Amino acid sequence: MNERYNPARPSEGYDPADYAALRASNLAPALAGGEGMRFDGAEDASIFFARELDYIKSKSYDKIYPEFTALAKFPITHEVPEGAESMTYYSYEKVGMAEIISNYANDLPRADVKGAPTTAYIRSVGTSYGYSMQDMRASRMAGKSLDVRKASAARYAADLKVNTIAWAGDKKHNLMGVLSDGNNIPLYTLKAVEGGKTSWKDKSAQEILDDINGMTGYQAALTKNVERADTLVIPPAQYIDISTRRLPNTDVTVRKFLMDNAPYLKDIISAPEIAGGSTETNPYGVDLAFMFTNDPEKFSLEIPMPFYQYALQARSLEVVIPCEERVAGIVMYYPLSALIAVGI
Repeated sequence: MNERYNPARPSEGYDPADYAALRASNLAPALAGGEGMRFDGAEDASIFFARELDYIKSKSYDKIYPEFTALAKFPITHEVPEGAESMTYYSYEKVGMAEIISNYANDLPRADVKGAPTTAYIRSVGTSYGYSMQDMRASRMAGKSLDVRKASAARYAADLKVNTIAWAGDKKHNLMGVLSDGNNIPLYTLKAVEGGKTSWKDKSAQEILDDINGMTGYQAALTKNVERADTLVIPPAQYIDISTRRLPNTDVTVRKFLMDNAPYLKDIISAPEIAGGSTETNPYGVDLAFMFTNDPEKFSLEIPMPFYQYALQARSLEVVIPCEERVAGIVMYYPLSALIAVGI
C-alpha cells in the first residue's frame, strides 16, 4: 500500500501510516485506558485518531489563501521530479525570424537565438504541527474534532514562504523571484510630472493611462511586437485609485476604461506584495507596477513538490506531523514577456 497520504483516495478513512505510528506508540494504550475515553482498546483509539488526522489533513490540503498573490495568480508548474536538486532551462531574449529558402539551403535561420542556459536550484520548505496527549484526550471527552487551525497554520506558513520566494527570491539559497536581481526583466522609466514625481497619486487620470500605454509600448518596441503582456499587477492603493477615479467629464473609471479598451490587457490585479512598505517581497522599497503574460510557456513558479504532510511521529506525550514543500522559485523562459515600472 502506498504510504504517502492522498486526500483524493483515502484508505478506509485514514492514512495507514498514521494508524501504524499510533499503534506502535505508547500514546494509544494510554488514551484507551483513560477514564471516560470510551475506547475498546489501543487499536480502537489508534483508528479513531488516525481518522481525526485524515480529516484535518484533507481540510488543510484544500485551504487556499487568496492574499498570496503569486500563488493565486502566477502560472504554477510541477514539471520537475520532487527528488531533483536542480533544473536547467533556457531563457530566450527574442524570437528568431523565418525566411524564404532555396531547395538546397543549408543555412536555415535559427529560431532559438540567444538562448542562455540557467540553473534553478530546488529547496525544501519545512514546517510542522502537533497535538499533545491532553489535546487528544480533551477532544475525545468533549466529542469534538482536533483543532484544524494547527494544520492550517502550518499550511499558511509554507505558502507564505513560497509566495515570498516567488516575488523576492531567496539569495542565500539561490532561488529567483520576479523582483530578484539578475532575472533580466526590463525596467520601464515612468514619466515624471511637476516636481519630478512619478507616483500615480500625483498624476491625472490621463497621465496614469499614458504610463500604462507607455509600458505596453516599451515592451512592444523591445520585442518587435512579439510580446504583449496581458496582466497588470499594482499595489492595493493604486488599485483602489484607478477603480474609483473617473476620467474627466465621464462616469467611467480608469480601471473600467482600461479593461474595455486596452487591446491586450485581460486582468488588473491588486497585490500588497509590491507596495513599497512590503520589504519582505519588494526589494525596491517603493511602489511598483508589474506586467506579465499569464502563460506558463513564458514564466512559471516551479513547485516540484506541493505542500505535503507526512505520517505522524510520536514524541513523548505528543504527536507531530512534519510538512514539506519543494520549490525552485521563478523560472523565467522569456524575460521580455514581463516588465517592471518603479515608483508608481
